[in-house]
Amino acid sequence: MLSTLREFRSFDRSVQVLQINQVGINLGFYMLMPYLAQHLASGAGLATWAIGLVLGLRNLSQQGMFLVGGTLSDRLGPKPMIMAGCALRTVGFALFGLTTSLPVLILAAVLTGLAGALFNPAARACLAREAGERKVAAFAVFSAFYQGGILLGPIVGVLLLGTGFTAVCLSAAAIFAALTVLQWRYLPGGRGVAAGQPVSRDWRQAFGDRAFVSFAAAMIASYGLSYQMYLGLPLEVQRVGGGEWGVTALYVISALLGIAGQVRLTAWCAARWTRGQAITRGLGLMGLAFLPMALAAHLPLPAPWAMAPVAGCAVLLTMGTLMAFPFEMALIADMAGDRLVGTYYGLYNLLSGVGILAGNLVAGALVDVARGSGWPGLPWALLAVAGLASAGAVRRLERRDRLAGAGQVPATS
Repeated sequence: MLSTLREFRSFDRSVQVLQINQVGINLGFYMLMPYLAQHLASGAGLATWAIGLVLGLRNLSQQGMFLVGGTLSDRLGPKPMIMAGCALRTVGFALFGLTTSLPVLILAAVLTGLAGALFNPAARACLAREAGERKVAAFAVFSAFYQGGILLGPIVGVLLLGTGFTAVCLSAAAIFAALTVLQWRYLPGGRGVAAGQPVSRDWRQAFGDRAFVSFAAAMIASYGLSYQMYLGLPLEVQRVGGGEWGVTALYVISALLGIAGQVRLTAWCAARWTRGQAITRGLGLMGLAFLPMALAAHLPLPAPWAMAPVAGCAVLLTMGTLMAFPFEMALIADMAGDRLVGTYYGLYNLLSGVGILAGNLVAGALVDVARGSGWPGLPWALLAVAGLASAGAVRRLERRDRLAGAGQVPATS
């Protein structure tokens, strides 16, 4: 933790604001979102299909608009996009707490999702630009702060639930309102570097960049794997009798690893490997994370030990993600050059969303099939294969010199 704070203080104010911004974004988001479905069912009295519609539209409006948000960042500058995103989420979260009308809740969901599509690629593009040659170190601190928001958000949210769901929503909205002012006050302004050029030209460049598209395609599986922290692993915890506290423990373990270990792990990797090698090893570890569960699925473990393979998977999966993320983000920025960083991040996030959707559908279907086929370890074994295949694909790209910025990059000043 001290190393993270030291690294944080070594950056200038604009980078620090972006990192604080991410803590606030995740704090506000996770204060509210884990409890939204329950509120829509009991507080708003919505049918299950309507709850699914609201949550689905929130995700669709974010994932589907990432490319547009990234392109707007390149044209108008990251600062107005970050501010607009935080302002929209202020409105969306306030509406969640002030109404039970389905049409207004749908509007709130769309605004909340669109907000993420605006500030997510813009914040990453701005961080990459402001950090310069220290992009890897900046994204390491960014990741640690990201995990800090995930850890604190549900805790603050559950404490506020005692005063009512409206209080949770308005408190989360207030955080985003404060973030809007913070960005206005401290982030550098200026027009986007791609202003005046046709959007179609920018998109043709991004979609036509074979090295970038190949890298994004190779990384798709990793997002399907990482999202199992929210799908496959909680289901397995419930199956072995871990209950809600078991699921909470997984998230706490993952967040604490990110907060305490991200900066040190990134520095250790940067001192030994190229960016491509760090990403490859991170992906490989993410794949190997599922092997304990694949093996344990065929063993009659007693109740106290049944959680051990799931916890081991969560630890290894988190460590693999921590290894890859800062180098992955820096590599995308270098591939984009100086002009289309937001567009590249937007397209990458869009493709990552495809990976999450496909991973959820495949993993969910495999769990159902495995339970009825007598092969309970099948889903976890195939997820392990997907992670190792993704690692192999990134490794091949590096060997063919398809990855920009593949040299050693210092992670600390």
